[in-house]
Amino acid sequence: MQPDPKRPTGLAALRARAAAARARGASRAADDRAHRLLDAYLATAEAHGRPAREVIADMARGETAWQIALALRDQALAQPPAIVQNAACAEGCAFCCILEGGDGGTITEAEATRLHTALAPLAGQPDGRAWHSDACPALDPATRRCRAYDARPMICRSFLSTDAAACEANAAGGTAGGAGLLGTHVDYLAVHALIRETLKGTARVATYSLARTAAAAIDGTGLAESLDAARQPPKALETACRDLTRAGAGKPAARV
Repeated sequence: MQPDPKRPTGLAALRARAAAARARGASRAADDRAHRLLDAYLATAEAHGRPAREVIADMARGETAWQIALALRDQALAQPPAIVQNAACAEGCAFCCILEGGDGGTITEAEATRLHTALAPLAGQPDGRAWHSDACPALDPATRRCRAYDARPMICRSFLSTDAAACEANAAGGTAGGAGLLGTHVDYLAVHALIRETLKGTARVATYSLARTAAAAIDGTGLAESLDAARQPPKALETACRDLTRAGAGKPAARV
């Protein structure tokens, strides 16, 4: 049987395929940056002799985008910009954890798995929805602390505000300023969107609803069934990238 020319057979072929792909929904600048970040990751993997199958599996699950985003975040936070230094976020504030639309944000398979694993032991206990009907189920309803803090997805790690009162007002339907996502979240989603296009026809790159994943874990649903229920339609990742571009989350003042 002849090899399928559309399927990468090694990391060099994977890099070439990534170079020809595009992060759907991302701005041109975010797409260009995603290409540089992903190619650097793949070049390092190639230099260390990692098997292509292993690298592709990490890419598809979202581990690759996660590792890239964490490295960018750690590098930038070594000298935090003013927006981070002036953040008003505090334990128990939690107004950013009121999730509009029942979706809560786009997360990867790796994030969904970690979140479910962290929350599954709490099945049947009161959760954040006892405090507010649209709150993230990961919250403790009494203290409003996140009970899956170490497993929280990148979107949770990227949100900040310089005005806690504005967050409370916005949770009630307001449009006050002062809150937003760090620019590293643009990189994170753009890299994952680029990975999806790179692996098209090779591996499924799914995304999941944060809110539905957390709710399923708290409700006692198993991991496989929870992932099936929380899986987003294919356009969700593209829409998330486009929405961030329109919101200007990648402007220099918001980047770390």
